[in-house]
Amino acid sequence: MSDATARPAPLPVIVGFGGYNAAGRSSGHQGYRRMVIESLAAEEREQTIVSLACLMKLVRWQPDGYQDSDGQLLSAAEVAERYAQQVLDGTLIRKIELFDPDRVVEQKNIAATGTTTFTIAKRDLPATIPASWQLAERDDGTVEVTTEGGDELLVRQRYSLAVKAAGQLPSGFDMAEHYNARFHPRGLQAAILGASDALHSTGIPLDKLLNSVRPDQVGTYSSSISQLSNDGLAGLMKMRLAGGRVTAKQLPLGLNSMPADFINAYVLGSVGHTEAITGACASFLYVLQAAVRDISSGARRLAIVGNAEAVVEPEVIEGFGAMGALASDENLCKLDGCEKPDWRRASRPFGDNVGFTIGEGAQYIVLMDDALAIELGADIHGAVPAVYINADGVKKSISAPGAGNYLCFAKAVAKAAAVVGIDTVRSSSMVYAHGSSTPANRTTESHMFDLIAGEFGIDNWPVTAPKSFLGHSMTAASGDQLVAALGVLKHQWVPGIKTIDKVADDVFQQHLTFPLADLDCRQAPRQIAFINSKGFGGNNATGVVIGPDKTEAMLAARYGQAFAGYCERREQTRAAAAAYIQRADRAELNVIYRFGEDQVDVRELQFTDSNVRVPGFSQPVAYDTSNPWQDMTAKS
Repeated sequence: MSDATARPAPLPVIVGFGGYNAAGRSSGHQGYRRMVIESLAAEEREQTIVSLACLMKLVRWQPDGYQDSDGQLLSAAEVAERYAQQVLDGTLIRKIELFDPDRVVEQKNIAATGTTTFTIAKRDLPATIPASWQLAERDDGTVEVTTEGGDELLVRQRYSLAVKAAGQLPSGFDMAEHYNARFHPRGLQAAILGASDALHSTGIPLDKLLNSVRPDQVGTYSSSISQLSNDGLAGLMKMRLAGGRVTAKQLPLGLNSMPADFINAYVLGSVGHTEAITGACASFLYVLQAAVRDISSGARRLAIVGNAEAVVEPEVIEGFGAMGALASDENLCKLDGCEKPDWRRASRPFGDNVGFTIGEGAQYIVLMDDALAIELGADIHGAVPAVYINADGVKKSISAPGAGNYLCFAKAVAKAAAVVGIDTVRSSSMVYAHGSSTPANRTTESHMFDLIAGEFGIDNWPVTAPKSFLGHSMTAASGDQLVAALGVLKHQWVPGIKTIDKVADDVFQQHLTFPLADLDCRQAPRQIAFINSKGFGGNNATGVVIGPDKTEAMLAARYGQAFAGYCERREQTRAAAAAYIQRADRAELNVIYRFGEDQVDVRELQFTDSNVRVPGFSQPVAYDTSNPWQDMTAKS
């Protein structure tokens, strides 16, 4: 088949997005609106404050008003007036609340000298009695132990973390209260809630989504570093030394593939494709590239894509702190010349900074090929034509930046220019930077942006960095960037980097603009976003996101008269999505959790020579009987 008659390539389009981070919920742009709240109209600001107040359990929605903790009913305006400061203080980066960073438990190893006598319960004796111990049993079930010294003892004590700031989910928001969490690690709770939010945001019932395609045309693409709370790998590794017991769940639930596995098993009930790729801090773009690849090739038609991470844990903070990567309280005070750090401003991308700030969150998007979106009347929030990944080559340090990001970023800009035209890229694009808030990042990433902008004839290129609001959520970080970019492409306010007073002197900015306040683009709308991410080990990735208006124009050109019918079907979808957003703004999240429901009985699988029918699915799984190597096998 010639290129002229080849079937047009499917375009991966975003038909839903959801998740949670330090700014709040992603669907309906709640989290984005929190980041640009100073620039919102009064009505939007009120809506944002009230919806976050519900999520944070400051008030509870009732049919006749919002009820506070004293049972008093308030109007939306009264909620916004009374709780605005509490909502603002309880979101974004702030002092750690998930545990007390001033009293972290550790075990100190000490050596005892001289004769020591102590009494313990007989049941608490160690399985192997130390040679230096002399035991004397008592009638009350205790044992007197006398030791002549030389023993090593672990003594529990508390210490203060050097780093006390983090991007945490809004204060008071407890994910486990919204479904039967069954001791799930915090990261897996975030995966369940984030994927549910994204699916609900489509405005299309889940059953309709899944039954619109063959089961094997559905894919889940999701990963994490791992689950590093006590319910996951952290508990597995330390429980014995901490005097506890290892559970049957800690090892399996700690695997990096568990977010995908949980979504398949408990949200989608999927028997389709599943993929978990980890590329350090660029992991979200890694799984996004896999989904875009499969949809563009026709292998998949529907994909759930995202990552979930909950790494605000003492051990993780100690690990990054030992590398000198985090902004410690001491260094923040030195930078500002003060005695108490400003935790709200701990993350300072492209300004004078001393390290990054850790964060937590989950971000998921729902991708479809454009034909399925047209058929279902899906509301399209943007398109992802390409994601590029490149390594750095030979390195001296595994954590140092390198050449790979220059390659993938340049390829992304070139692809956008090929798809929408170089003039659109020059006049209507923006950059969502990795912006980690380290001195090395501010120079190397800005140099790359500035160099490539010059090569492509781009000037005054807006560059923003959501880590200034959210911290660094590791594998979910570029998901934070993409979802925030969707907010810009819809509302046309680029969030300013508000935690810095000025751009650092060593930041390259000949062709760039780093807004320190929200940048109003309503008169010159942004239509393209470049999502850039860098990770330890040389994991570099850049994604291209086309905004909804430009995507709609592309689809109208492809579908001609049929596009009008799509627009009619889309109205119903938008109404259903808006109804969900209204409920979610009241903290009625309706989390999808299908534990043990409608399990597939393998005895009911129906096999033929062309497909397999799976109970509960309207379409069969078809065999791939194509032979791309026919020229090699025809005569064999």
